[in-house]
Amino acid sequence: MTLEKIIGDLLRKKGWTLAIAESCTGGLICDRITDVPGSSDYFEGGMVNYSNESKARHLGVPMNEIKRYGAVSSHVARKMAQGVRKSFHTTFGLSSTGVAGPTGGTERSPVGRVFVGLTNGKSTWVKRLDLKGSRREIKKQAAERSLEFLHERLIKKTGSNT
Repeated sequence: MTLEKIIGDLLRKKGWTLAIAESCTGGLICDRITDVPGSSDYFEGGMVNYSNESKARHLGVPMNEIKRYGAVSSHVARKMAQGVRKSFHTTFGLSSTGVAGPTGGTERSPVGRVFVGLTNGKSTWVKRLDLKGSRREIKKQAAERSLEFLHERLIKKTGSNT
């Protein structure tokens, strides 16, 4: 059974819903979630918010905070997750922001640095990833690790061993 099917079963069983805001993964997380037949039972929708302006306009991430912390930061991942959850009125909001490369890396945010955010409205968790590989490999790894992070948090929330 795939990770996205396991996640879907957990969400469906609890009556929970999910929305996703992606930057560096470019829609790969949404693609995997919607590969599961019946995912419309729990997946409300997603956005690819690639530019800083899109993060501000559609997710409510203040532009001054993007400038202060950087688009690739735990702070922005947190705000993206909160914004997409609020926008879609879901139980959970998941986000990804990072540098897939091969260009665009900085000392603060090197190529392969990704932050994944997850919120349920009461608590918000962020995970930092430092990935290696080509642009495509980093995007695929970031999507996989984002789903793993979501699964870990759902297991803690349900107490399930699935």
